[in-house]
Amino acid sequence: MKIDKSKLLVVLDDEYEDMTPDELRAELPEHQPRYVLYSYCYHHDDGRISYPQVYVHIHPEGCQPELSMMYSGSNNYVVQAIGVTKHFELRDLDEFTEEWMQKKLKFFR
Repeated sequence: MKIDKSKLLVVLDDEYEDMTPDELRAELPEHQPRYVLYSYCYHHDDGRISYPQVYVHIHPEGCQPELSMMYSGSNNYVVQAIGVTKHFELRDLDEFTEEWMQKKLKFFR
């Protein structure tokens, strides 16, 4: 999701299916913030599989300060609107990997 600056609304930018975090990272802009809602296939240590919805606010360093402030200011509203409990922030798009996602979700077991 992204913010449409002309309307000051959060809008759906793109929608993808069956992508790993690494594949999705390649589709995201490197120097623009984004809100990502991701249904992740998580394999638990006990063999169970779950599909938690994960929200990631990506605001890379080097993006325009105006955009960064706009996205950061709207972040809590987006989290509340979508009702997700697993929400994270990233400053470096390169960190959005399979390993990063698994590490973050281990906390929730």
